[in-house]
Amino acid sequence: DLGKLAAAGTINDTLMVGGKPVAALDAIVVQEGVETVVLKQVVDSMINVFKEEGIPLIGGDFKVMPNKHLDGMVITTVGLGFAEKLIVDNMIRPGDKIIVTGPIGEHGAAILAAQQNITSHEFRSDVAPLTKLMIPIINEFIDKIHAARDPTRGGVAMCLNEWVKNSATTIVCNEADIPVREPVINLCEMMGIDHLNLASEGVAMLAVTPDAANQVLDLIQKQGYKEASIIGEASKSTSTTDLVVLKTQIGGYRILEPPSGELVPRIC
Repeated sequence: DLGKLAAAGTINDTLMVGGKPVAALDAIVVQEGVETVVLKQVVDSMINVFKEEGIPLIGGDFKVMPNKHLDGMVITTVGLGFAEKLIVDNMIRPGDKIIVTGPIGEHGAAILAAQQNITSHEFRSDVAPLTKLMIPIINEFIDKIHAARDPTRGGVAMCLNEWVKNSATTIVCNEADIPVREPVINLCEMMGIDHLNLASEGVAMLAVTPDAANQVLDLIQKQGYKEASIIGEASKSTSTTDLVVLKTQIGGYRILEPPSGELVPRIC
């Protein structure tokens, strides 16, 4: 629900810039007529995530909009944290390894399945705070991380394209190394959507110096993220346009472009 999504998303955004979350604030706006039981469920869900992570909710605001002025409910959250060193996406260097911490596209696939009235236990959002994963990495390898992102809007494809644009590099990824579950691939093929464009809400992508990549991967897997994988490498850009190149399963190469338009309803 929106409560868990809002809390986990803000925690993860704070972590991805190298911050250790210490507090959060929220602003909730609901449409007149929203049932109080639904509102309570969403608010309790959000608060429970912050409680479980030991992050106090120190303030917020609540408003009601007239009927037909809002589509149900909107939650805005902001995280506060401290960082000894910020992780900035324009720091990627040639040779950096790209790590994905788990199966991609789970959140987007769940939204897509719901939109198409596909009922299956195979599709469930992966939304989760990444505190227990990221803080050990930040503590031990902050100087080795040149970029970090949770691939939400636009998925892996958008993340990689923004990285090459910000750092003037080319990134080459091996499709066979990208963790993704078969049901997600099948759903995307049926709907004509690239799974690399679908959002994840419980996955991190990291660009790590080559000397530390295997150590970081080992630490991630020890945290329980067994499907984490090194999926590619950054290199010096040799063209006027910074590209993401995907080595396909059959051995060919294609340019991985950023997604255009809105593939699934935007709820975060």
